[in-house]
Amino acid sequence: MDMPKGKVIITVAVNGAFVTRDMTPAVPYTAEEVAKDAYECYCEGAAIVHIHGREADGKPTGSKDYFARTFELIRKKCDIITNATTGGGANLSIEERIKCLEAMPEMASLNMGTMLRTAGSGAGTPWINKPEDIEAWAAKMKELGIKPEMECYSQAMFREVQNLIKKDLLQPPYLLNFVMGMKYQGAVDATPEYLMSMKQLMPQEAMFNVTAVGAAQLPITTMAMIVGGNARVGIEDNIFYAKGRLAKNNAELVARTVRIARELNLEPCTPDEARAILGVKKFS
Repeated sequence: MDMPKGKVIITVAVNGAFVTRDMTPAVPYTAEEVAKDAYECYCEGAAIVHIHGREADGKPTGSKDYFARTFELIRKKCDIITNATTGGGANLSIEERIKCLEAMPEMASLNMGTMLRTAGSGAGTPWINKPEDIEAWAAKMKELGIKPEMECYSQAMFREVQNLIKKDLLQPPYLLNFVMGMKYQGAVDATPEYLMSMKQLMPQEAMFNVTAVGAAQLPITTMAMIVGGNARVGIEDNIFYAKGRLAKNNAELVARTVRIARELNLEPCTPDEARAILGVKKFS
């Protein structure tokens, strides 16, 4: 499924688990900082904010209290859709990674397979997402009315997507997020060829979002919008605005993508429009 004609959904991934203040001073850690960034990105045209829990020192956390506080602050400012990670960070257990669901985000990421970290301090460490765990998390999200965004790092992960559909653990339209160029976790390269391959092979009744890491963020998310998909931008995936120049903040990256979308005759969805298209339940 492509997006309705003339529409696109912009997601901003504001902090992630790996970006630190040593890399860029613009990455938000605290609930207050994340809420501030979410509101600024909403004002620029983002409909969804994807959030990782971070301690004051930047260490990843799966704390329910962190997410609950962050959602509370965001919802006081605007109605941007809240999307919590269940990926967490390398320091978190499986149990800790899904605590965010207790804080009731409107959406949550759902990683669709086990990967091997290939670089950095975690090189050689498997990132376990067993089929039975994926099924259990999807069932929990369905029970709570939380929309899963299925993170697919390669075409092989569509197998688990199909398994969830077969077992009636998802509500259509299904939302896939193609994660591209994240070599650290074994993703396919961020190229037009891989993007089109994933689009052609995704299940019926599915819509897609594209996450491209580093310098690929701008061209590949632009291509995604051109071919009927949606775009995710933000400091989690790319800390630079241009070669050698750090992004001032997440809002600057959102504003550029909104500007490009409008040049392509695409109007960014409001949060309520995105809810209606994706089948997301609004929480207050």
